[in-house]
Formats: sequence, structure tokens, C-alpha cells
Amino acid sequence: MLIAEELFLLLRRDDGRPESMSAQRGYGLAAAVITDLVLAERITLSDDKDPRMSVLQHGPPGHPALDAAMLRLRERDGKKLSSLVTDRRLAVEEQVAAALAAAGVIGIEEKRALGLVPAKYPVLDPVPERRTREQLRVVLAGATPRPEDATLLAILQGLGIVSSVLKDEKGTLGRRDLRTRIEEVTSEVRAGDAVARAVASMNSAMMTVIVTDGGGDGGGGGGD
Repeated sequence: MLIAEELFLLLRRDDGRPESMSAQRGYGLAAAVITDLVLAERITLSDDKDPRMSVLQHGPPGHPALDAAMLRLRERDGKKLSSLVTDRRLAVEEQVAAALAAAGVIGIEEKRALGLVPAKYPVLDPVPERRTREQLRVVLAGATPRPEDATLLAILQGLGIVSSVLKDEKGTLGRRDLRTRIEEVTSEVRAGDAVARAVASMNSAMMTVIVTDGGGDGGGGGGD
């Protein structure tokens, strides 16, 4: 599964409602899909403190969420990671939901009352999310993390909801110890230089962009 798909499931309850009503969860999906594309070697990030994104391959990756994200990233080639994470056009929620629905993992209950009642995505197959949660549990307990694990934990920490979303998986870790472990996980990632750098950069971006509210409404059309 994509990191964006795993995050989508973690951010929603089994009845399809969001764990948190915060609009900032879109930042998390943007961060996840960017990391998915780094792992797929479609884009790369520079060595700067606030890295710049460069497109490596321009063709569609073949997944609805990644295809939609790549269309936007081609328009924003060379932009800073901080501005990309807050770009709501990279929060490809509908495309992620469609892919999960096609795989039989969730259902889709469309918006009602002219959009006043938001869409819901009830879980039909709980196994994929259970696998993700178990993987995160063993990593928090000390196992060697994958880039995907580090990214998910950094995003949840950055959104300020890691303790509530992973209340069972965090075990006895308190808030401070949990933050420390997530920082350790980011530094422990064993992968190629580009991937490890991307995970570290995403961790830094998510830890700061929520605090500053992304500089506004997350439109992401301008900026560096």
C-alpha cells in the first residue's frame, strides 16, 4: 500500500468519519504522497534545510493518487517542500479513497445536502489497517523502521494526533518518550541517501508547518 493509503485509513474511524476534523490533515496526505513519489523515484529533494523538489520522471506512475499529485508537482517543479506540504491540490483524498474503494478496503458514501454533510468512507476490510498498526507498534517498541513507518509517524506527530491515533500501539510511551522515539525512528531509516534525506526532511517539515499553520490557507499556489 502507498503511505498515503495507510495514512488515509489511520486518519479515519471504522465508520468512515475522520479521527480529527482538523483541516490540517490535508497537509498529512500531501506529505505522504510526496514521500511515495520519492520512494518511486519520480521526484527528489535537494540537500537544503527546506529542500526543493525536482521532478525526475514526467510520466504518470499508474496510481490515481500519484498521477494526480504528479500533475501538480510538474507545475511546481523546483518549489520548496514547505510550500508543497501546504498545497491543498496535493492532498489527493478523493483519489486515495477511490483506489481503496476499488480494492474493496472501504466504501464511499458521497457528500449530501450540497456538501454540508461530508463524504464518509466506512471500512469494509479491516486487515490492511491492522497490518499498518501492527507494523507501527513493533517499530515504536524498538524494531528497525522502514521509510514508510518513519514517514507515517512523523506525519502523525506533526499533526499533533499521534497519541490519539496510536493510543493502543504506543504502549506505555508517554508524550515526551513518544516524541523522542519518533525522532529516533527518523534517524534510523536504512535506505538510499535520497530516501533517507526525504524522510528526515518530511519529519522536519511536518514538525514545523502545523505550528505555523502553513502560512495561511494551504492554497499553495504561490511561494517558493
